[in-house]
Amino acid sequence: MSAPTLLIAVGNTRARWGLLRAGELDERGVVPARDAAALVSEISAALADADATRAVIASVNDAAAEPIAKALAQASAAPIAWMGRDLLPPMHHALDDASTLGVDRMLTAFGAWRLAKQACVVIDAGTAITIDFVDGQGAFQGGAIVPGVRMMLASLHAGTSALPELAFEMPDPAAGPFGESTTHAMRLGAVAAARGAVRVCLERYAEAFGAYPHVVGTGGDAAMLFEGDGLVEHIVPDLQLIGIAQTLAALEEEE
Repeated sequence: MSAPTLLIAVGNTRARWGLLRAGELDERGVVPARDAAALVSEISAALADADATRAVIASVNDAAAEPIAKALAQASAAPIAWMGRDLLPPMHHALDDASTLGVDRMLTAFGAWRLAKQACVVIDAGTAITIDFVDGQGAFQGGAIVPGVRMMLASLHAGTSALPELAFEMPDPAAGPFGESTTHAMRLGAVAAARGAVRVCLERYAEAFGAYPHVVGTGGDAAMLFEGDGLVEHIVPDLQLIGIAQTLAALEEEE
C-alpha cells in the first residue's frame, strides 16, 4: 500500500483532516480548530502503520493552524506545504482583486468544478456562509459572504440589551412557523436569513448565467441547514479536502 499524503483544512471553528492514498481520501476526521493536540493525536493513530510522504495544510485561521503545524512537525518527519503559500489551485478567476480571496473558497470551488465539470454554485456553511459561482469553463466568478447562523445569534445577543446568548440548534418543527418564544424566534430568523440569502443568490446567479447551475453544499452546518430543503443538490462535507486533493492532481498533470 502506497504511503499517504496528509491533508489538513483549518477553518475558524473546525479542522478537517484526511489521508490521500492513490488519489482517494482514505481515513478522515474533524476536531475543533484550536485543539492541535486532538488533531495530532487522531492523525498519529491513523498513521501508525504508514508514514505520510508529506503534509499539505490549508488555513483561514493561522492562529489555530500554526500550532497544528508545529505539533505535527514534532510528531512526524513529513515535510509540510501550505496551500496559498506554496501551492495554488490552477484555477482562472474573474475577480478585480484575488489577493484577499480565502484559500477555503478557492479549494471548495476548484474541488466542486473538478468533480462536476459544469457550472456550479458552492455553498460553504460554517462560521460564515459563502455562496460562490464557478462558470462552465471552471473560472471562479466570485460570490457572496454572509454571517453564519451562530454568528447571527451571537451578534443579536451582543448588539442588544435583552436578547439572550443562545447556542444554535435547528428550530423544532413542532413549535410551528411563528416564534412564540424569543429563543424560537431567534433560531427561526437565523435559519430563514441563511436560506433566504442562498435562495436570492442562486436566483441572481441563474439569471446572470442563463441557466440554473449545479449546487453543492459543504461546511459544518450545511447538512443541518440545507439537506432535504430543495436548495442544495449534494452535501459534500469534505469538499475542501477534495479541493486540496484535486489541486495536487492537477499540478501533477501539468508537470
